[in-house]
Order: sequence, then C-alpha cells, then structure tokens
Amino acid sequence: MVTQEVEYKPLSVREILKEMKDLSSLMIDLAYSAFLYNHKKLAEEVMRLEERVDYLGYLLGIQAALAARDREDAEQVSGILKVATAVDKISDAAADIANLVLLNISIHPSIHSAFKKTEEILGRVKVREESVLAGKTLEDLMLETRMGVDIIAIRREKIWILNPGKKVKLRSGDILIARGSVESIELLDKLSSGKVKELPEVTK
Repeated sequence: MVTQEVEYKPLSVREILKEMKDLSSLMIDLAYSAFLYNHKKLAEEVMRLEERVDYLGYLLGIQAALAARDREDAEQVSGILKVATAVDKISDAAADIANLVLLNISIHPSIHSAFKKTEEILGRVKVREESVLAGKTLEDLMLETRMGVDIIAIRREKIWILNPGKKVKLRSGDILIARGSVESIELLDKLSSGKVKELPEVTK
C-alpha cells in the first residue's frame, strides 16, 4: 500500500508492467535468501522494493483511468489491472516473508539445513569510497570471471538498476545485490568495504 505522498510521473503501461514484473521476481529471490540466512539487510531491501512496486501500481492506476474513454477501453484496462494485481500479490507475499526476518521469526532447523546445501546465495554489499570497486565499470571489474559473482541489481539511493549492463560504473554508496557462492559473496563484501584492496587475478 502506498502510504507516502507520491509525485505522478508518466510512464507507458508497458514500462510499468515490465518493471513491476522484474522487481517482484527480484523480491522473491531476496526474500528467500533473507529468510534462509536470517539476513536483515536483504529483508530491508525487499521492503524498499515493495514500496517501489506499490508506487508503480499507483502510476498504473492513473494511466488506466486516463486511458478508459469507452467500454472497449475499459475492458482492455481491466485485463491490464488484473495482471498488475497478480504481480502486486507476489510482491506482497515476498514482503511478508521478509517481514518474518525483521520480526526475528526463524525457520525450523531441519528446513534451514536442507536449503543450506544450495551452491549459490544472494548477498547485499555497500560500495565504500575507499573500495577498489568504486569508479569502475562492471566490464572493468570482470567479477563473474574473477570470482564467480553476478551483480543482478544495484540500488543507487532510490533508483534501482536491474540486470546492470557491463558499462554501468559503480559509485560510492551503491548497494549491490549479487549472486554467487558463500565464499565469493564474502570476498565481494570485503572488496566493497575496502578491507581487501586488490581484485583476484583473472584465471585463464
């Protein structure tokens, strides 16, 4: 639910639905990892994403109201709103899972043990000013090649960059959402914080 005052910014229906779908998919992954590893920072990112999805739903409602000029338009708009409602329910469910983490409600140890066997996890790190990552593009860093880490999203203040391209330059303050092994995410955290000053060499 949108609880804060928001500014109307016109976007196409296609743009809105695509972003809602992409954000809800990211929310599911983040909520899963947050719950599995009791990771409060990931859970907080899920809640931020829910705010964005709610805002997009608000924009879509305005677009729908402006587009419905007759019965035929209204029927088309109704179909679009049904899709948006389904996506919104998915994001709400992800937020509910993340909220369990924020409320310190843990999962049963046997379930936790079973899921721990997964080879990849999601991690959240913040790029500090002294980090070797700051000021470099993802192409320059070659994180996937060097250490098996895939940056799947970047939060830059209130802006989300999903599936960032190779030309995206990382900045101090960026929040990176990354997929990789436990060890590679831990190394990424040390690199982003400045605790480790040099990138691993590229293996040939």
